[in-house]
Amino acid sequence: MGSYMIGLDQSTQGTKAILFNDLGNIVYKHARSHTQLINDQGWVSHDLDEIYGNVIQLINDLVEHSHVPVRDIAGVGISVQRETAAAWARDTGNSLANAIVWQDARAAAITNQLTDAADKVKAKTGLPLSPYFTAAKFAWLLQNVPAVKQAADTGNLCLGTMDSWLLYRLTRGQAFKTEPSNASRTQLFNIHTVAWDAQLCQLFGVPQDALAAVVSSNALFGETTFDGIFPQPIPIHCMLGDSQAALYGHGCTAPGDVKATIGTGSSVMMNIGDQPIQSADVVASIGWRINGRTAYVAEGNINYAGAVIKWLTEDVQLIQSAAEAEPLARQAVAADQTYLIPAFSGLGAPYWDATATATLTGMTRTTGRAEIIRAALDSIAYQISDILAAIDQKAGQPATTLKVDGGVTANSYLMQFLSNIANVTVSVPDIEELSAFGVAYCAGRALTVYGQLKLNTVLNYHHYQNAIDDDQRQNLLAGWHRAVRGVCHEEAAPRNHNNRHQDNLMTAAKS
Repeated sequence: MGSYMIGLDQSTQGTKAILFNDLGNIVYKHARSHTQLINDQGWVSHDLDEIYGNVIQLINDLVEHSHVPVRDIAGVGISVQRETAAAWARDTGNSLANAIVWQDARAAAITNQLTDAADKVKAKTGLPLSPYFTAAKFAWLLQNVPAVKQAADTGNLCLGTMDSWLLYRLTRGQAFKTEPSNASRTQLFNIHTVAWDAQLCQLFGVPQDALAAVVSSNALFGETTFDGIFPQPIPIHCMLGDSQAALYGHGCTAPGDVKATIGTGSSVMMNIGDQPIQSADVVASIGWRINGRTAYVAEGNINYAGAVIKWLTEDVQLIQSAAEAEPLARQAVAADQTYLIPAFSGLGAPYWDATATATLTGMTRTTGRAEIIRAALDSIAYQISDILAAIDQKAGQPATTLKVDGGVTANSYLMQFLSNIANVTVSVPDIEELSAFGVAYCAGRALTVYGQLKLNTVLNYHHYQNAIDDDQRQNLLAGWHRAVRGVCHEEAAPRNHNNRHQDNLMTAAKS
C-alpha cells in the first residue's frame, strides 16, 4: 500500500491536484483554470471536456514533477463545485452540452412554474425552491437541448453533478455514482430517506434512471489509471461537495462545529448532528454519510465573497491585485460609514432576495478609494456574520469558534474584522486547500494511510480574537442592516442580531 494520497478539488474557477504524504503534509500542488463561458444573457457555463482535460494534465504534471513514484500513491479523493449540472451520453461518455454552473439562473422560469410545490420541495430536500439548485438546471437541459432530450428518450442519458461526471470519465464508464453531500444539493434528493425521490423527479421532469447510484461518501467509487498515466489503477475512495469536504477537513465532526469556506462565494456551514433542522433563513443538507452514519448540516451561501475582490480588480480596477486590498483597507478613514452591498446577482442567505441590486451607500466627502475597498472587504464579513446568527438561532447552539479556509483568509484585516463583527474566534489553518485535504484525508482513512493520524496533529491554526465592544459592533451592524434593507424587498429584509450569545439573538429589524 502506498503512503501518499491525491486530493482533486474541482472548483468553479479551476481544478487543483494536491499530493499529501502520510503525515497529511502537502508535497506537491498545482492548479489549472478553465474558461468561464458567460453569454450576453448572463448565463454561466463550463466546458466539461476542458475540465476533464485539465484533470488529466494536472495528474500528468503531478507524476512528472512531484518526484513521488506512482507505486507509492495509494488512492484519490475528489471534491467538486456543487449544484453545477452536467449531461452526457451513457454509451460514449461524451458530454451533450456545456455544464450549467451553480451561479446560473437561466432555469428561473421553471421554478416559477412550480411555486405551488415549494413547501413540499423544502420539506423533502431542506432547500428552498430555486434555479440555484441542480434539478431545475437538469429540467432546462431536457427542455432546451435536443441531444439531451434524445438521449433521455433512448435511455442513453446520464445526468449528474461534477463528481459523477469526473468519476464516469475517470473509470471509462465503469462507475456511475454519487454520494449524499452532492446529491442533497440537487433538489431531487430526500434528505430524510437519504435517497432519490420519485415525486421530486416527476415534478421536475427528470428521469430517475438518468441519475447516478448513491453510495456512502467514503465508498470505493471505482478505480482509475487517469487515462493510462498510472500503469496500474488506483482507487477513488471518497467524493464530497467542496464545502462539505472543507468541513470534514477542518475536523468539524461534532454538532455545533462550524466553518466558512470563502471562495468565489462563501459557504457557512455547521454540523448539526444526525437530524436535519428546517429553517426559513438557512438550508439543511447532508454533510456526509460515512460508515452508515449520516451527518446533517445547516448552511448559508453567499453569492459574492472573494468575487468582490475580483470585482475590485477586474471591473472597477481600484486595485491591480488582491494583495493590495489589505494595506489600502487599513488606510481608510476610521469614521467613514460607507457600506457596499454586493448584490450583483441578488442576495443569498439569510436574505433570499434574487432581485436585490448592488449598491454603495453612506458615502461622504471622506469616502475615497481606500474606503470603498474597506467596504468591499467588510461586506464579506457582514454576510458571514448574518448567516452565523441565523444558524445559531436555528441550531440553538451559538458558535464560539469559526474555522475558515480559502485564499481570502490570507487577508488579516478581513479576518480580524470578521472576528470583531461576528464576535467569534476566527481560526485560520496553515493550509488553504481544506477541500482537497478533506477528501484526501477521508479516502486515506478508508485506505488505512491515515488510520492513526489525528487532524489536530496536521493542521496548525492562527486565531483572531474579537477586539471591539458590543456597542461598536451593534452600531456597525445597524448601519449594515439599514443598507441591506435599502436593496431588498420588505419580506426579504435582514433581521438584526443584538448579541449572538443571548436568547434574543435575532429580532425583527425595524426601519
